[in-house]
Amino acid sequence: MNANHLANFYRDQLLNDCLPFWFPRCIDEQHGGYLHCLDRDGSVVDTDKSVWAQGRMAWMLLTLYLQVEQRDDWLAWGTSGLDFLDQYGFAEDGRMYFHVTRDGQPIRQRRYAYSESFAAIAFAAHARATGNERFGVRARELFAQFIDWNFTPGKMPAKFTDTRPTIGMGPRMIALVTAQELRSLLGPDAFTDQWTDRSLSDIEQLFVKPELKCVMEQVGPDGEVLDHFDTRLLNPGHAIEGAWFVMEEGRHRGDQHLIALGCQMLDWMWERGWDQEHGGLYYFRDVYDRPVQEYWHPMKFWWPHDEALIATLLAWRLTGESRYAQWHEQLRAWSFEHFADPEHGEWYGYLHQDGRPSSTLKGSLWKSCFHHPRALLKCWELALECAAEQ
Repeated sequence: MNANHLANFYRDQLLNDCLPFWFPRCIDEQHGGYLHCLDRDGSVVDTDKSVWAQGRMAWMLLTLYLQVEQRDDWLAWGTSGLDFLDQYGFAEDGRMYFHVTRDGQPIRQRRYAYSESFAAIAFAAHARATGNERFGVRARELFAQFIDWNFTPGKMPAKFTDTRPTIGMGPRMIALVTAQELRSLLGPDAFTDQWTDRSLSDIEQLFVKPELKCVMEQVGPDGEVLDHFDTRLLNPGHAIEGAWFVMEEGRHRGDQHLIALGCQMLDWMWERGWDQEHGGLYYFRDVYDRPVQEYWHPMKFWWPHDEALIATLLAWRLTGESRYAQWHEQLRAWSFEHFADPEHGEWYGYLHQDGRPSSTLKGSLWKSCFHHPRALLKCWELALECAAEQ
């Protein structure tokens, strides 16, 4: 694999294909923030705003400002997203909404707290970009709020009865990557270090199952596998995303155990997730290979492929093992053949199992300028590192 060629490819995709699709067209000059529910050609399909997306897109713009080029428009657009969040993103109880109107009127507040984690990294990036310590304090407060809501017993309203209690890997993954981002942008502190360690321990001890060669999404409170539809469900792309978070922590610490753990998570879930007939990663699988009840289980969503691009390239960077380079090229070829739209730029969000687009949407309350540009930026950086050693 020619790392210089790869770096140029990802740089071009980021700066000349992905970002021009989103900016400046999605900047809401009237109300602030971002209009991100977009059709194939970038036309607005819905003016409602995801609070997740406002934080994620602000973080993406500010990260580009910090890591690629200190462009005034990136800083201004990133600030616009945070201003919108400040004014409209928070309910009276201090928690954040999930879904608001174009002018910020609340529509939905979900029971779980993820908006807070994405706002936290955006405020941290703004603090780093501007030197304003107030935004750094806000970032740490939001992370603490995310932790409190997700991990304090009884704090979050129950989704189900207490007949069959479960815990999920999602909050641990987001706690880990948010803590990593705050450490990178603001410096270490005892609270983020504590939750980095706690998240890593929970992922390894409760969700990674060597006897089943998989990574579970939900388990019982002590890590037990529960033999029911919801608790047998595997999401290969989500677990692969978690794998690169673990690998990245191993790289930061120089910890070979964590690197090996992340690679093992990737290996198992690649084997579980790759569609041998049509290519691409299945969205859901059953841990015992039984039928899955969710009807979209064989579809190919954009974000697992973006996360797997990062994971395979990072695994190759850290281990030098040829299979990771082969997987990366296999995945890159399939993804850019099927998700990409050379005419208008960016990726489609959702494909049928055989790789045909199931919708022309490129932006929604769930898909915004986040997973794809993050993957392009991360892969560009990793490829440059690999090139420097070739």
